[in-house]
Amino acid sequence: MATVVLVGRPNVGKSSLFNRLLGRGPRSRFAVVADTPGVTRDLKEGWIEREGRRIRLVDTGGLGSGDPLEPKVRAKVEEAIRQADLVLFLVDGRSGVVPADQEIAELLRRHGVPVLVVATKVDEPQHEAFLGDLWSLGWGAPWPTSAVHARGIEELEDTLFSRVTAEESVEEASIRIAIIGRPNAGKSSLLNALLGQERVLVSEKPGTTRDSIDVELRYGDRSFVLIDTAGIRKRPETRVEELAIARAHTVIRESDVVFLVVDPFELGDRELKLAGEAFEAGRPVLLCISKWDRVAREQAREVRRALDQRLAHLAHLPRLYLSAHTGLNLHRLFSEAARLYDLARRRYETAELNRYLALWTARVALPNFRGRPLKLFYVTQPEVAPPTFVFFVNHPEFVTRAFEGYLRNRIEEELGLKEVPFRLVFRGRREEAAPASIAREES
Repeated sequence: MATVVLVGRPNVGKSSLFNRLLGRGPRSRFAVVADTPGVTRDLKEGWIEREGRRIRLVDTGGLGSGDPLEPKVRAKVEEAIRQADLVLFLVDGRSGVVPADQEIAELLRRHGVPVLVVATKVDEPQHEAFLGDLWSLGWGAPWPTSAVHARGIEELEDTLFSRVTAEESVEEASIRIAIIGRPNAGKSSLLNALLGQERVLVSEKPGTTRDSIDVELRYGDRSFVLIDTAGIRKRPETRVEELAIARAHTVIRESDVVFLVVDPFELGDRELKLAGEAFEAGRPVLLCISKWDRVAREQAREVRRALDQRLAHLAHLPRLYLSAHTGLNLHRLFSEAARLYDLARRRYETAELNRYLALWTARVALPNFRGRPLKLFYVTQPEVAPPTFVFFVNHPEFVTRAFEGYLRNRIEEELGLKEVPFRLVFRGRREEAAPASIAREES
């Protein structure tokens, strides 16, 4: 896969340019941008697509940020450079070359990779007069850009497609999996274990992951995108963490399946709220009980019982007991994700649904208001992911919470949708026969 890597010191605009380039394509993913140095720590990747071809774009952490995790960040940057077909060396076009830029230039020369110098923050043509310094880096004329005003972006994209060999785009729907949970629940460790490499940084300090990290891979005959997110807690401590958590909530809504990572030694209302948020967004949830290698064998039954009590409201959700350290049950994660993905997209024929409806209404007394009974004419399923069932009735306001709960229970049990969210919609209709098309299906 053709890979272009963005490299530079902190706050030169790597993530802003990354966002601008990806914002032009149909598979846009956005990085958190803030004035604080060291916001980006892990490698964040996306894809630029054009005319059936695509290039992998990688954003990296700023070199020389003073971050306590700087050695690990630097190792990640060098790993990305080694895999790059082209490096975009970003330099602040307004401040010229500083010692930190010279150090990065030496690093790039040691790796011997093709480099294109990109001058950032060149908002106006007159700012190009300050770019003469950038020639001293040794890679020719700098490319003037402004991510804020989109200056030079289209021309830069043209250059990327001319400089590297872009692969053909594959029209295949990938299953997008959001990995969520409270800080230090084991999300990044889980992702690294699934990939067989330290793709994202792991630390005992909460808040290590500061943005959502997308990774594509294939397992069996299915394609997946794993999205590691920042730990979600009630009160963010910094503006950067607040942005990262907001991004995590967005990822939940944009995913197909959610892996809710649960630390068996530390859980509470946060897990219930996250599962509720995912279900409200119509996303199936798999409970991933992490760190199971730390549970002694003689204590496993007691810990399971305690988990059942604390997660009683989530008893309907599938769960796996996992260990990123030993690999326990990791092989089952992708098959479970694919199963939930397919289940959320199951479609039922209208005739089949109405046969069920006839049975359900025959088993229970329908709500009655002052002698006027609720009548259900027919039901259909117009949407999937989440499955949505529309019931046509004489008076939608006659549908009581108890009766709606009864229908939900029947759908969960008899249609096999207990593990995925679905929606019920009640629409008014005059007391007349169902449409001819429905009647023909039922006959």
